[in-house]
Amino acid sequence: MPSLTQAEKAQRFLSLHHGPKILLLPNAWDVASACIFEDAGFPAVATSSAGVANSLGYPDGQKISRGEMLEVVSRIARALSVPVTADMEAGYGTTPDEMAETARLVIEAGAVGLNLEDSVSEGSDKLCDIPLQQEKIRAMVEMGKKLGVPLVINARTDIYLEEIGEPASRVEATAKRLNAYREAGASSLFAPGPKDAPTIEKLIRAVHGPLNILALKGGPSARELEKLGVARVSIGSGPMRASMGLTSRLAKHLRDVGTFDPMFEGQMTYIDANRLFERH
Repeated sequence: MPSLTQAEKAQRFLSLHHGPKILLLPNAWDVASACIFEDAGFPAVATSSAGVANSLGYPDGQKISRGEMLEVVSRIARALSVPVTADMEAGYGTTPDEMAETARLVIEAGAVGLNLEDSVSEGSDKLCDIPLQQEKIRAMVEMGKKLGVPLVINARTDIYLEEIGEPASRVEATAKRLNAYREAGASSLFAPGPKDAPTIEKLIRAVHGPLNILALKGGPSARELEKLGVARVSIGSGPMRASMGLTSRLAKHLRDVGTFDPMFEGQMTYIDANRLFERH
């Protein structure tokens, strides 16, 4: 089967947001994790900004440079056959022109989509003004058109993550922002934070486009979210942090006990690890 062009991958990725099944989108942080997800049969792979940043020695929150982030995205996109979408945090800029440049670089890296959040800064309860965020999205969409790749923008609002406003007002405030981003050209609308079914149902009714929810401990399963009408579920930095947790437990066991068997429990074989990369 011939490989798809980048534009064809973008179209395929966009179609995955429109059913019939929910798009369960794993988030990779390096080529190895991305290849594992592709090998498991996922039809697309996203990157995790936190995962990539931590793997290169940075905290999350756009502390890593755009260039370093995109170097990892480029390596992943070159290694995979499936579409890749990049978590670009707040876009590495503040103006529409800077967003257009980020979009250009994302496409040049081989990705077909990107996440764009509306937080002004990490840990802040201030969000970008809606009209300006719309201009940023339009600039990214136009750059995709200019380059012949229909860039799939996953526009995110952090009202729930940052707990902005009274709880009773958050559905309406979230929908207002996400609908404005949809009007500006966003393909998918991301509301990370809520994990109870009633709130998610309200968001689905209020948001006029494919809704993306973040997988959270204690939240609905992918099948349950699909029944609710969620189009896309992201798993964020969860797998990377699970890997870090496993490594931390192994480190403490080696330090305190000094036996090696736990290191081999569930371990991928040397042969299988190499097999992941033989076709690249």
